[in-house]
Amino acid sequence: MKDYRQIVKEKWGYISFRPMQEEIIKSVLEGKDTLGLMPTGGGKSLTFQVPALAMDGLCLVITPLIALMKDQVENLKKKQIKALAVHSGLTREEIDIALNNCIFGDFKFLYLSPERLASEIFRVRVQEMKVNLITVDEAHCISHWGYDFRPSYLKIAELRKLLPDVPVLALTATATTMVIDDIQDKLLFREKRVIRSSFVRENLIYAVKKSENREKDVLDLSKKMNGSGIVYVRSRKKCVDVSKALSEHGVSSSFYHAGLPYEQRSDRQMGWTIGKIRIMVATNAFGMGIDKPDVRFVIHADLPDSPESYFQEAGRAGRDGNRAFAILLSSPDDHHIAEQRYRANFPDLETIKNVYSALGNFLNIPVGGGKGMAYDFSVSDFVSAFKIELHTAFSSLKILEREGYIEITEEINSPSRLKFVLGRDDLYKFQIANAFFDAFIKLILRSYSGVFSEYTVIDETSLARKASVDRDVVVTYLNRLSTMGIIKYIKQKRTPMVIYLEERLDEKSLHISKENYRIRKERYWERAKAMLNYASTNDTCRSQLLLKYFGETHIPPCNYCDVCRNKKERDLQQQEFDMISDEVKGVVALEPLRPEDLLSRLVFNREKVLQVVQWMLDNDYLAYTEDQKLTLKSKR
Repeated sequence: MKDYRQIVKEKWGYISFRPMQEEIIKSVLEGKDTLGLMPTGGGKSLTFQVPALAMDGLCLVITPLIALMKDQVENLKKKQIKALAVHSGLTREEIDIALNNCIFGDFKFLYLSPERLASEIFRVRVQEMKVNLITVDEAHCISHWGYDFRPSYLKIAELRKLLPDVPVLALTATATTMVIDDIQDKLLFREKRVIRSSFVRENLIYAVKKSENREKDVLDLSKKMNGSGIVYVRSRKKCVDVSKALSEHGVSSSFYHAGLPYEQRSDRQMGWTIGKIRIMVATNAFGMGIDKPDVRFVIHADLPDSPESYFQEAGRAGRDGNRAFAILLSSPDDHHIAEQRYRANFPDLETIKNVYSALGNFLNIPVGGGKGMAYDFSVSDFVSAFKIELHTAFSSLKILEREGYIEITEEINSPSRLKFVLGRDDLYKFQIANAFFDAFIKLILRSYSGVFSEYTVIDETSLARKASVDRDVVVTYLNRLSTMGIIKYIKQKRTPMVIYLEERLDEKSLHISKENYRIRKERYWERAKAMLNYASTNDTCRSQLLLKYFGETHIPPCNYCDVCRNKKERDLQQQEFDMISDEVKGVVALEPLRPEDLLSRLVFNREKVLQVVQWMLDNDYLAYTEDQKLTLKSKR
């Protein structure tokens, strides 16, 4: 086994670890099933990448975030670490080649979307792989009690039976006590083991602001606060409206939601990350992949559905450890809006069945077909074709997903890729016989490696630039070579997908568990009530409220949130203000004193004395002499 400290130094250039990282790495290297609770941005990936590199064999990484797995694979490749990703955006042949490479090649990481676990091709091949670790990212998705349950995660238990001696590392940023226990049970932990740090964010100041005009308050706060920020809203229209209002008042901003084309979202996120855009107004689609440490504030203009989502989104502020603010705007209509969302998120069972039937018709899937198949899916085209209200369709699809019938992926940006069908010798013969293609084939071979053994990502625009031709010319050449059987060429595609986990049923055979439906409704409302309580409470520290929800008790007040600040002011006025001000008057009446000398003569808390003195100065009870001593004002 290699020295994990040396690996971190050589591959990442780090000489020390963040909190918890080393403890989790040691636990994994000891072969123990481990659940790591790490805050967003806390360096989760290192906790499985480092031990996997220290051991012989391959690490399986299960995550529902396809864009994230692709980013991590690319980052590993840049470090000369061999990694692959298998997800629903790939063809069967690509998956077949990738799995073979994991058996016969020296790959260290295989990233998988959870629905792939149930496929027969994977179940057979994985038993031939030398797996050293199973990593489960976003592990809260395995729990019915969690806020983002995904049935495909339950297949991980079957994977453990196929690989009984392989340890599991489960990772999540947020989990209640009940979810923590459920994760370990569902993943068949041989022994309970949780490594966690406190969810306390000492540098993050929480506040709730009562608001009668949210757009105006967002503008006022954005002008008052320094640095980069995020404003979260609930609707795409509000994204546009709030961003427009900020821009019209001279505040640099843009907006981001799932309905924007991929290029626009990517460009805007990059512009915000590098500081060209100061404030991003966004729906909760703006989250995955945010790696900006110097976000100074996160404003929620609308109430989130749950403390889990609020904690994660607010936690994107202040990752550099410097002071940052998480501000929630609240108004009396929050409760009414929450109830409306609650009803909208749970359509009646008949509506859900109708949406299921419409989906099958939209995708042209016959009853009894579709199992294990992935289909390109545009929700906007779907609702337009069947005249279904967007929120009703989306909520119905999510319930069908939680029942285990379908899985919906995020939009997949699948770049173009190719693989040579001919071996090197046969390709050389083809080039001699077809001089017309010779220069173009040589350009591909110079530009990309691995094109004979696996599908390789290519960029048609880059090839066109190198060849000094239009991109359309390159695409024409690639299509002709593909038609001739020289290469296999898969064009770029960007689309969400629907995966049928079970064969399509007729409407009468579709079973939606009334008990599961009822329980999910109850849990949703419990989380919504916890969020409403957070917004309406004015006598308990904000940090304490959040931490209690996640099972942390006996945490002292933060002393900085709006509740703590108001409480300090109230307590001082009610209990000590008169006593301190009388003492200050009595001492200063005897002789003018510098503030430090005054403080040394009083037995009260230093901060409270300074607060009273400042008030007395502001209200003309005290004044400074020319030599900066405090004295009583004669008119008082």
